[in-house]
Amino acid sequence: MKDKRPSNLLAIYQTTWTAINHSLTFRLSAQRAHNALIAVLRRLDKSPAALRLARRLHASAFDPGPVAVGGTQLSHPLMLAAGLVKGDGFPDEPSAMQAAVDPGRNIIPGWRIIPALAGPVEFGSFTRHPRMGNEEPVVWRHTKSRSTQNRIGLKNPGARAAAAFLARHKDRLPAEYGINIAASPGVSDAKTGAREVVESLEFFLDAGIIPSWFTLNLSCPNTEDDPLNLQLEDETGRYCSAFIDCLGSRAIAAPLWVKISPGLSQSQYHALIRVFKAVGVAAVIATNTLPKPSPADPAQIAGVGGGELFAPALDAIKHLRSAALELHYDGDLIACGGILDGASWKAYRDLGVKAGQYWSALVYRGPLAAALIESEVAQHELEYEAVHRQSLA
Repeated sequence: MKDKRPSNLLAIYQTTWTAINHSLTFRLSAQRAHNALIAVLRRLDKSPAALRLARRLHASAFDPGPVAVGGTQLSHPLMLAAGLVKGDGFPDEPSAMQAAVDPGRNIIPGWRIIPALAGPVEFGSFTRHPRMGNEEPVVWRHTKSRSTQNRIGLKNPGARAAAAFLARHKDRLPAEYGINIAASPGVSDAKTGAREVVESLEFFLDAGIIPSWFTLNLSCPNTEDDPLNLQLEDETGRYCSAFIDCLGSRAIAAPLWVKISPGLSQSQYHALIRVFKAVGVAAVIATNTLPKPSPADPAQIAGVGGGELFAPALDAIKHLRSAALELHYDGDLIACGGILDGASWKAYRDLGVKAGQYWSALVYRGPLAAALIESEVAQHELEYEAVHRQSLA
């Protein structure tokens, strides 16, 4: 077992970040802090000095930890989930495209600085058409449980503009990243929705944007809109088949992952695994946020992540793992929900999970959260190994 070389750096970082949170960040409302973060990311993306520093910090904080998962190779097992690096909202495609073709406008803040500092990142979610999202406030913190809650409502520039923007900066994109494409809320039928998902995918492919993986997001509680029950067997099969057929027709090797909801029945998770095996989905991300009443209006739904999502997401992984074993599904399960520290990440790893996604940990533990979590797991393993050796002596 290797030593954790950056442990001193991480200890200093953790103390510093905790002080910043208590003295500055947590004195702001979650919405104001989120808006300030987006503004800072927009500036840091174009700062060569900031990018150099971010890369040095990443290299110093992270031990090598490559993992093969979901048909791709990651430098580290923990990825920043979709939801932060997804861009500005626009009322329509013409206005979004005008902004995308303007070389002085960063419509996806964080696209450079976040991967440089945190490592693997999933961009998006992106929908076929731009979305303005819901009216603020749409972001909250629940510090006691280290949870977050949001009803941003899939705010994004739309797939066409996002693809055009990333294509403009293709030579500066990170070595590893994912693109998350969401089913459009409010579509009239599943056939139309599947067609729009494929159109979104084609914008990226036509622009030459081939990420390490694509994720199809079939679950978004923040739009208050899932009238088609997209996670039922037939609808899931239609969306996934259309996506994979499009990749195959272009001879694109990027794998498809699918993100699903917590709180589904055991039989529904079983049915989803059956679909994923049949169509060739390479990995399942479990889960998206947990729908709960919004702090601003109990009549509205907002998705909860972080500590309060841990138990439902862990249950989902257990159900999916059982179904995968029964049906001989050889795709990977990727944990997403309450990965905040070494103990929560280890709970997923003990179920055979090789990779995970986090978001709330970014709020509570900062941009090097993944390094801290991996360090805590490694430290636990070192301590266990020491006790084991002592017991054998």
